[in-house]
Amino acid sequence: MKHATSVFLVLGLTLSAAFSQTVELRTFTNALGKAVQAKLVGVSGPNVTLETAGGQRYTFPLSSLSAADQQYIKSAAVPAAAPTATFKPGPNDKLEPASVNEVVGQPLFSEALLWTSSAEALAAKLKIPPESKTKNTSSYRAYTEDGYLMFGAHPYSVAMYAENDKVTGFSIVFANKGDLFRSSGGGEMHFDKDTPPEEAGKIVKKAMDKDLAAITESLTKKLGAPKKERFGEKAGRMNMQRWDWRGHAILLAEAEGVYVGLQIVTTAFADAGGKVEETGDKVIRARVLANLEKRANGDVVVGDLPMVDQGPKGYCVPATAERAMRYLGIPADMYILANAGQSGFGGGTDVNMLLDGMATQIRSKRRSFDTWKGDLKLKELAKYIDKGVPVMWGLYTTEKFNEIANKRTQERKNVTNWASWKTKVTEEAANNRLPPDPERGHVVLIIGYNKDTNEIAFSDSWGEDYKERWITLPEAEQVSDKDFYVVGF
Repeated sequence: MKHATSVFLVLGLTLSAAFSQTVELRTFTNALGKAVQAKLVGVSGPNVTLETAGGQRYTFPLSSLSAADQQYIKSAAVPAAAPTATFKPGPNDKLEPASVNEVVGQPLFSEALLWTSSAEALAAKLKIPPESKTKNTSSYRAYTEDGYLMFGAHPYSVAMYAENDKVTGFSIVFANKGDLFRSSGGGEMHFDKDTPPEEAGKIVKKAMDKDLAAITESLTKKLGAPKKERFGEKAGRMNMQRWDWRGHAILLAEAEGVYVGLQIVTTAFADAGGKVEETGDKVIRARVLANLEKRANGDVVVGDLPMVDQGPKGYCVPATAERAMRYLGIPADMYILANAGQSGFGGGTDVNMLLDGMATQIRSKRRSFDTWKGDLKLKELAKYIDKGVPVMWGLYTTEKFNEIANKRTQERKNVTNWASWKTKVTEEAANNRLPPDPERGHVVLIIGYNKDTNEIAFSDSWGEDYKERWITLPEAEQVSDKDFYVVGF
């Protein structure tokens, strides 16, 4: 169970899709005087469950609330079992789940709302592999095979997000200039890609037009004409076509020349235009500091970071930026960020353009955004990592660099004599030559360090196998492009 004070502090935050409530909200206050609007869901023994207007549920000790709220809850006679979620009725609600699933092309919907469904079970049914799992959140992502269809078109990426194993939303990306010209492999192999054709822009437009028409036609035929709405925040705000069914809003968007995307969120979240409440600094500071791991061998590592797998395309910058933003409580999507950064065909992003747009969104959420150029300095990195905050680092991820990092990371798992390890890696670092390769520009998160062994830990946006790797500082300096960025507070 989460710490009661921290849980209550974040009750006012909604970072996921939400549904409308028929039960009125009430102001609850904890023992420290912090107030939040929520509704009472249930009581089980000494614990109480509250639900925010955004649909997030939190369970913590009843005793952590004010005396007046404790008395209210005791007299409310709320059943232990959570009530079924409700939503505003609509003309399409008469359609059975099987009928709507014919449009989806997959067994997505059932009689239960997605938001009350187990994310793990639904992912297994839809055959979407897990991408990331933290203490409270999880994501699942499939880069689909040819022939896989949803809503009458082929999606390249199907992502599902969840909190506490309850689905919070889907992000499905169809024709886009990143995946249409993606390379032959993921991870380290994504640099081995063909040169995009000269007519790339025409090819992308034709594919996008085709998908947009097919999806629009299939949804309109079943759910009627869409509403035209604006959705999202700041640089990510877009024109959407919207269809509703039983508390689910299906939103279709076209980022001109970049991608066709479809989101499934709660109707309440769509009604709010996709705007998300801010998470206070005190909440974020406590949350990330609690994730800091201090290991017996001297490693200091930022833990519980969400993973975003960029797949077989050059989206390392937007994928890494999404990870940093989500970790600090700022909603983000790598495809939308790639659009802001004017990513090229097959990937490759204008880092400065992306970060300029990102900085505006970050600061609007009252987060800081620091950038600097210079040498790798453990003292400078530790200043952020000791607060539980990772550092975005630009480098040239050469084959030899990856070979050394992979080997060291595996060897570290079996080290018992760290003094001998320090001697070994210090000698190896002195002898290794790692010339940078401008063709292999990359961005990762520096997530840890060990002062005694003079090593840093970094995390790539290539999936769980690359979540934590280690290299010495002198070796890292050889491949550094000397650019650093931090989403902080």
